[in-house]
Amino acid sequence: MAPRYEMVVGMDKGHKTTKNNLKPKPSHGKGRNTKHNRFVRDLVREVVGFAPYERRAQELLRIGKEKRCLKFLKKRIGSHDLAKKKREEMQSVLQAMRKKQAA
Repeated sequence: MAPRYEMVVGMDKGHKTTKNNLKPKPSHGKGRNTKHNRFVRDLVREVVGFAPYERRAQELLRIGKEKRCLKFLKKRIGSHDLAKKKREEMQSVLQAMRKKQAA
């Protein structure tokens, strides 16, 4: 690669400066999954239950229509990746329910 000079044009144009390393902002920690956070979310889920679209997704999974469930969730949530994540969450909830009933 060519040596770097103070050029007027190009990718590295302008006066050379040193990078200012800043501390990470506290706001970047928002949404991190802590022990307390997990406890609160579990408690809220227990009290409030599932949204109607989540109940319908569970019903679709119960009868074995996983692809239809994904299409349904994708339409409701708006993103393919988030829909896949939600479907996995609903499957794990159903598994937990079955495990609880068996015990």
